[in-house]
Amino acid sequence: MHEFGLCEGVLDAVQKRAAGRRVAGIRVRCGVRHAVDPASMAQAFEMVAAGTEADGAAVEVVTVPATVTCHGCGTTSEVADPIPVCPRCGSADVDVSGGDELTLESVSYSHAELSRTLRSWPSTDSNSPMTGPVPVPRSCCCTGGQATVPTIVS
Repeated sequence: MHEFGLCEGVLDAVQKRAAGRRVAGIRVRCGVRHAVDPASMAQAFEMVAAGTEADGAAVEVVTVPATVTCHGCGTTSEVADPIPVCPRCGSADVDVSGGDELTLESVSYSHAELSRTLRSWPSTDSNSPMTGPVPVPRSCCCTGGQATVPTIVS
C-alpha cells in the first residue's frame, strides 16, 4: 500500500503548517497517476499521524485527472483512469501530462486552535508556518520530485 509513503510526506507538511496546533482535517490533491484509493489514504494517514497533532484528523482526497493526447486520432482530453487511453478511439498510444500532483491543499484546525491563531495573525515573522510554500517530500513508487503546499486559508 503505497499510500503510507505518500502520507509520511503529507504529515511532514501538515506538522510544519500546524506548528503544534491541533489539526481537525486536511484536504490533499492527488494526481490520478498515483492510483490513490481515498479510503486507503485516510486509513494510512490515521496510522501515520497517530500520536501527533494530526491524530484523528479527517482526510479528504481530491483526485486530479491527467491529460492525454492521442497519437492516433489527435484528441486531447482529461482522463481519470490511472492507465490512460484515448477516450475517443481507445488507443494506448498517448502522451500523458499532469496527474502526478501531490499537494496539501488545506489544513483545518479545531475551533479553539483557530481562535488562538487568529488572535496573533497576521504574523510578521518570515519563519511563521503560515507563510510561503512547504515542500511535500514523497517516497512513492509512482513519481518522484517534490510538490509544494499553497498558503493555507483557514
